[in-house]
Amino acid sequence: MAVAAENQSQPPQNDLPYVLILKPPAAFSIFGDHFFHSPKFQFLKAFESPLPLSQFLLTHAQSVQAILTSASGSVTADTIRLLPHLGLVVTTSQGINHIDLSECRRRGIAVAGAGTIFSTDCADSAVGLLLDVLRKVSAANRYVKQGLWSSQGNYPLGNKLGGKQVGIVGLGSIGTEVAKRLEAFRCSISYNSRSKKPSVPYTFYPNVVELAVNCDALIICCALTDETHHLIGKEVLSALGKDGVIINIARGPIIDEKELVQCLIKREIRGAGLDVFEHEPDVPVELLALDNVVMSPHNAVCTTESLEELRKTVVGNFEAFFSNEPLLTPVPLDDLPHLSESRMYKKLLLSNKPIWRTAKLKDMMLVGILL
Repeated sequence: MAVAAENQSQPPQNDLPYVLILKPPAAFSIFGDHFFHSPKFQFLKAFESPLPLSQFLLTHAQSVQAILTSASGSVTADTIRLLPHLGLVVTTSQGINHIDLSECRRRGIAVAGAGTIFSTDCADSAVGLLLDVLRKVSAANRYVKQGLWSSQGNYPLGNKLGGKQVGIVGLGSIGTEVAKRLEAFRCSISYNSRSKKPSVPYTFYPNVVELAVNCDALIICCALTDETHHLIGKEVLSALGKDGVIINIARGPIIDEKELVQCLIKREIRGAGLDVFEHEPDVPVELLALDNVVMSPHNAVCTTESLEELRKTVVGNFEAFFSNEPLLTPVPLDDLPHLSESRMYKKLLLSNKPIWRTAKLKDMMLVGILL
């Protein structure tokens, strides 16, 4: 048995450089492990080995030159320190708070992400959720399908999106794409971000509460960091008011979910469109019966088209690295907006709940690939 285990842990015998995969990216479950195949490198799959991870890493420490990860796989300082020849970490996600960036910077290890591949998909979903909540599309759909139109008459009217004042929290690549789409609806756009952006015509509010006071809808597009954890709480939701709508396509823990649930139940805000949740895949049961809430299973992040772009980008980053060429989508490590191994991510990793799990991953698309 020991010999069999040792044999299973051995990497393929050829001269291609090794890329370590700690956990399988969600794309493997949909397209197979050939999805990121390249003739210029080979994968070393820790998840297929019967060895404990620490023993597996010690066994192959001298071979690993790069890591492929996703939002469901944490690349910690302890892992990095076991790999003396590690030179690159590539993640399939746009978010990078699952990688210890400080340790990468200290070691001189390059990091590459998904870049802006998912920005347009996220923006489409954000506006779609906003339209759905305001016009009551999903609720009206259920009303018709349940046969209530003929027995109870017309469904209550919704509200128009055109001309609304919309606040965007986080005017990065996703937030900017959201703003572009809302301009077509003649919305008045304002934003909160880490700093004012002189190149945009939108009104800047340095305080999220002040932004909420001056908005009909608030769309969350910022990254999850220590500073943005529970950024949206009771004070912000109260400032948004009973006619306000909140949309979240960023990360669940940015909103204090318990406060949000209570505000929705008590109708202290008009409604919410949620693609992400604080304890995924668990969703507060109170939300399931509310017609003023539209939800999706963390799939705003991508489409089949963007996954093909992701494949090319991931493979291109590794091939560039092993050819000593510039990376396609490097992550700057000099000015880190994300605190590595942030307390929110540690809490998720130490809990008994997986960051994502589903028996119908193909139907839910890439739940594990996050913003």
